[in-house]
Formats: sequence, C-alpha cells, structure tokens
Amino acid sequence: MTNQRKSVLYTGVTSNLSRRVWEHKNKLNNHSFTKQYNCDQLIYYEVHEDIRDAINREKQIKGGCRQKKIDLINSKNPDWKDLFNELV
Repeated sequence: MTNQRKSVLYTGVTSNLSRRVWEHKNKLNNHSFTKQYNCDQLIYYEVHEDIRDAINREKQIKGGCRQKKIDLINSKNPDWKDLFNELV
C-alpha cells in the first residue's frame, strides 16, 4: 500500500485482501500505520495458498531495502495504479 504521493510503502498480510484494503481506504483502524500515513492505495499484492508462506514472504519483503520494494512494484505495476478495483 502507498499514499497519494507514493512516498510511503506499507507491507502487510491478510486472509481477506479486499476487506482489508477497504478498511485502509476508510481509515477504520485508529492506530494503524496506514491511517497515520494515509496509505490507501493498493499497488502490489501476492496470493499465497498457505498463510505461513504469506507470512514468510511478508517478512522477506519487509526485510528488503526500499529500492527492492520499488523494483518489485514496478515489475507488476509500473504505473503504480491502485489495484483495489481488480479485487472487487
């Protein structure tokens, strides 16, 4: 997830992506990072069958430098368009 200026990157894991993105867009979690930094645009996601694989992948992405995250996003979504409508 990112904000409108594309200056913040947030990585998370969920079992229901469309619901979770909707929550971020509607700022439903009062103390969340995404609310504080206005991250309401889904710019990259991966689907995993096993939650353990998803958690491991989240840790791998979070552990990478910002440039690796940018390269990953650019490989699938070079225009950094909001992908939320693809989910619903």
